[in-house]
Amino acid sequence: MTQTLVLASNNAGKLKEFSQLLAPLGFDLQPQGAFQVPEADEPHQTFVENALAKARHASRLTGLPALADDSGICVQALQGAPGVWSARYAGEPKSDTRNSEKLVAELADQADKRAYYYCVLVFVRHADDPQPLIADGRWDGEVIAAPRGAGGFGYDPHFWLPTLDKTVAELTSEEKNRLSHRGQAMRLLVEKLR
Repeated sequence: MTQTLVLASNNAGKLKEFSQLLAPLGFDLQPQGAFQVPEADEPHQTFVENALAKARHASRLTGLPALADDSGICVQALQGAPGVWSARYAGEPKSDTRNSEKLVAELADQADKRAYYYCVLVFVRHADDPQPLIADGRWDGEVIAAPRGAGGFGYDPHFWLPTLDKTVAELTSEEKNRLSHRGQAMRLLVEKLR
């Protein structure tokens, strides 16, 4: 028997990644847009607070359990920026291309290109769940100026993995799910859900 779970996002890339990982547990993951849920505000300074706010918002408006993530890229030379502002780094409307261009420009004169992707997942059984399940993951790499690869989304074409000599955008979806910050967080969350 499957249980409908609302994803507090309309991001097709996240929906695909999470659906592949949650399907074996019997969850039918649906984007919040399928329920006409508008995007939640993300006013907080931390990934965990934003993810919790998004999960509670989606659950409150649908009456269903909800899963939210807040994730982004944190760059050492920029004191962790763009961080929680990764999706809107270059302003509104959101644009992966403009965000990547801004990040690359800001790092042009920096010797240290180290960065990491960070993800926090929050699962709430209902909007007022006093014990949300929380899991996180971190994926280290470096920012490169010239994009490589056609896969992934967001900063993936600029996020280079030195140990693999590839960008995230050059990985298969299976490789990305296995290695990524979201994959790590999801595996931790799956263990908690079991």
